[in-house]
Amino acid sequence: MPTLPSNSPFAVPATDQVPAVPFALPVGSTAVVYCEAQFGEQDGKTANGLVRHSEKYQILSVIDSLQAGVDAGQFLDGTPNGIPVLASLAESIAHAGRVPDYLICGVAPADGLLSDSQRVVLLDGIARGMHIINGLHEFLNDDAEFVAAALIAGVTITDVRRPKDTRDLHLFSGRIFEVTCPVIAILGTDGAIGKRTTATLLVQALNEAGVKAVMVGTGQTTLIQGGKYGAALDAMVPQFISGEVEHQVVRAFEGEAPDVIVVEGQGALSHPAYLSSGHILRGSRPDGVIVQHAPARRVLGDFPMMPMPTAASEIALIEAFADTRVIGVTINHEEMSADELSTSIAEHHADLGLPVTDPLTRPGSELVSMVLEAFPVLAPIASRPR
Repeated sequence: MPTLPSNSPFAVPATDQVPAVPFALPVGSTAVVYCEAQFGEQDGKTANGLVRHSEKYQILSVIDSLQAGVDAGQFLDGTPNGIPVLASLAESIAHAGRVPDYLICGVAPADGLLSDSQRVVLLDGIARGMHIINGLHEFLNDDAEFVAAALIAGVTITDVRRPKDTRDLHLFSGRIFEVTCPVIAILGTDGAIGKRTTATLLVQALNEAGVKAVMVGTGQTTLIQGGKYGAALDAMVPQFISGEVEHQVVRAFEGEAPDVIVVEGQGALSHPAYLSSGHILRGSRPDGVIVQHAPARRVLGDFPMMPMPTAASEIALIEAFADTRVIGVTINHEEMSADELSTSIAEHHADLGLPVTDPLTRPGSELVSMVLEAFPVLAPIASRPR
């Protein structure tokens, strides 16, 4: 069988198109995503996510001169979605036929900082009258040059990762014990490995099966996509992170009365630099965990001095750290042929004794079956006539 495209963590054959979800977007929500030299790469995960799923913005184009001329959906997943990748902001504006409402910073480097060349493009967007959505650790509302430019142009800058004031943050309270529906956390063996995409696809598949599911986001991309519940955990004072996770899960439970809550993971519990998974496990107290793994990775994405853990070692660590159980494994098929992917799924299933699937190249029903097998109380809900 042919090798699947490997320029991103999610290359899906055209025959396995991930269905688009129709959204009623608000007026004034057109956006261009800036992702120079990173689209389809790990540090372009915010742009990658917005191309696949956005409830808040109508994505008109992606800026990346290295990939200019391709369809963003075809490039990422093998299925065209009508979002072009263009070489510059000027080309994106010309393609739109007018100045779009927003310029979204779609890069997500490990240090969370803008380069000089990136600053130039975002300031150009402001000068043209575009609002800025910034998901980096570098807060542009604290930058005098950006503040002055926005004031002159009459536009806004949104720093998505800026935490709430301390007085508005939450310590762990124990209210998580009031949540009576299953809570499932999507954790992984590395950062930028597909946890958010798997969480999104799982929520979509469950809802399509008649099981009401709601997602709690834990990173900036989910918030930019329009997630109703969530917080960017990696910018918070650690003392409040588990409490904020708990607070968002309780909010989702009380606000939606769901059958299942799915919590997006961050980093990996074993990761030497990213510790958010520990807070997610403590704060959400998940009844089950799905582990996302990329078998072809040999070292951690942004930390090549560190070898990748195995799915088995990560599962053992999760189950030793928290009072929970891993209910399945999802495979990120980057750098794998279709045959290699099928073999990997079969081998992980045999070795771990757990359901294993690839959310992007296998039917969503396999994700649903993974959840129903772990939580049979949901089976009657899924079988109800709709």
